[in-house]
Amino acid sequence: MSVDLNLKMSDIRQMSDEEISELVIQAREHLMRLRFQKVSGELSDTSQFRKTRRLIARLLTVLRERELAAERGESSAQGGEEA
Repeated sequence: MSVDLNLKMSDIRQMSDEEISELVIQAREHLMRLRFQKVSGELSDTSQFRKTRRLIARLLTVLRERELAAERGESSAQGGEEA
């Protein structure tokens, strides 16, 4: 189970929320495995830490954008009845 660390924002935005959530879980597990590899001396490419953390940030950013867009949609659907 390998995580593609080179996903672009456009690719992520085409995914469903469920797919993105699953990728977040996989990326966090990958980060944990990298930490174990570092401690045991097996890790040769330390740049994977940064790439994995940035992938997680991109995934969470898209999820948050969608959450905010949904909130804006709900508030505009109310017709701005707030005084």
